Amino acid sequence: MHAHGKIDYIEFPSRDIELTKTFFSAAFGWSFVDYGPEYTAFSNEGIDGGFFKSSLSVSTEKGSALVVFYSVDLEDTQSRIEQAGGSIVKPVFTFPGGRRFHFSDPCGNEYAVWSDTAS
Repeated sequence: MHAHGKIDYIEFPSRDIELTKTFFSAAFGWSFVDYGPEYTAFSNEGIDGGFFKSSLSVSTEKGSALVVFYSVDLEDTQSRIEQAGGSIVKPVFTFPGGRRFHFSDPCGNEYAVWSDTAS
């Protein structure tokens, strides 16, 4: 159900749509629906969205908003991200309320993962 005035959909740039799909499928178990060669969509991943073909990428260094995933097992999620081809941008650090790390997907987009567990 769509709600007036609420965030409904999010789109990310991707230098390589197939590489992006492979990464998110391996790291997080996502599935995709293609809409032509330059766009793919995902749903039921906390929010619906998609990836569009672009030579650009998003990062906090460039002032982009940061999308943060939740994990019940931070180390396992980090391992899956690395095995799928992601890179750790900021190693695990603590903050009031939990721990998190930042990573980039193989196309250079930055995200973070947090957990409220101590280890």
